[in-house]
Amino acid sequence: MNKKEIAEIKKNFSDSSGFFTLDHIVSVYVDPQKNIRCNENKLYALIPEDEGAVMLESLKKVLSGSAGKNLMEYSFPKEEYSEDGAQNILYSALKGRLEDEAANARLIERIINNMEYEMAYTIIIGYCSYSIASKDKNDDTYGESDHEYNFIVAAICPVSTGDDGLMFDSESNTIVKKMNTDLIISRKPTDGFLYPVFSDRSPDVNNVMYYTATPKKPNISVVENVLGCGFTMSCQSEKETFQQVLTDVVADELSYTVITQVNEAIRDIVNNSRNETELPLIDDNKLHNILFDAGVSSEKLDALPAVFKERVGDSDGLTAENLIENKTVLATPEITINISREATDKVRTSVINGRRCLIIDLDDPSISINGLTTSVQ
Repeated sequence: MNKKEIAEIKKNFSDSSGFFTLDHIVSVYVDPQKNIRCNENKLYALIPEDEGAVMLESLKKVLSGSAGKNLMEYSFPKEEYSEDGAQNILYSALKGRLEDEAANARLIERIINNMEYEMAYTIIIGYCSYSIASKDKNDDTYGESDHEYNFIVAAICPVSTGDDGLMFDSESNTIVKKMNTDLIISRKPTDGFLYPVFSDRSPDVNNVMYYTATPKKPNISVVENVLGCGFTMSCQSEKETFQQVLTDVVADELSYTVITQVNEAIRDIVNNSRNETELPLIDDNKLHNILFDAGVSSEKLDALPAVFKERVGDSDGLTAENLIENKTVLATPEITINISREATDKVRTSVINGRRCLIIDLDDPSISINGLTTSVQ
């Protein structure tokens, strides 16, 4: 699913949308020992309004965040098409519209037995239908089409008690310590998935989309063990891999100027693709041009294809948006300086009287030190 397709489903994931219907909801409470303590299957229309609103909110959050960071699409390997494979289990639950208890049980069992989770949690699964809206050449919606996108969306919501701290007891007129002993189900899922994906404005049963609330530390067990897919790199792993490529290739030619110019060049690629449906990728050819423009020598760049292949593998490239830094951080063991992107050209490195120096141009002699205003004479 590209950015536009995700946005279309998210926009219509609402009771107020005339194109969207949430039918059955399965909710399962699982204790830390992986025991099912509660398993309910209800029609959304019959759930009390306040309760249903919370469930709808949790399911919709599975569509939140950024593609390539919080949302990652995976294709099922061939072995997952078998009877006990993830694709078959998901398809059976989808085909049963969450009304087939046997199909539901297989899906729930797959999640519980294969997902690594350190606390109690609730699985919320919804069966949804989207009457695919027809669009004109300007991409404006003008009515329903004859096609329908049916999908299931699952949210994994953590469960915990909470320390409510000090409370005022109105009966005794005292301030007391209170501990909440109720098991509270978070509205915000840590993980989730949507199946099938919405691709080219139609369902694609061979792909699934995984959601994580923590893109730097996704729950790999959901992708690999529950969904049966080969986990690719997280956004943090992509950034670290990119840094390794730069270190291996540019080596002693890495400088403040090279690093900041590379960052700005990739930022320009991201900004220029804001209206594109697909996320821009940085492959070895694009990186070659970026590094060449930043002044890296041809001798260094000759090693780029092999290094990129070794670090990145058979991937089409690294997600550009995951590689950019919003600020530049200069650090030594004793000093750390944060530089906004608007001020990178005001910082230089130089050698003065044999000493390596960091030079910061000041447009205004007034500066703040520990909150106190002073000036540089």
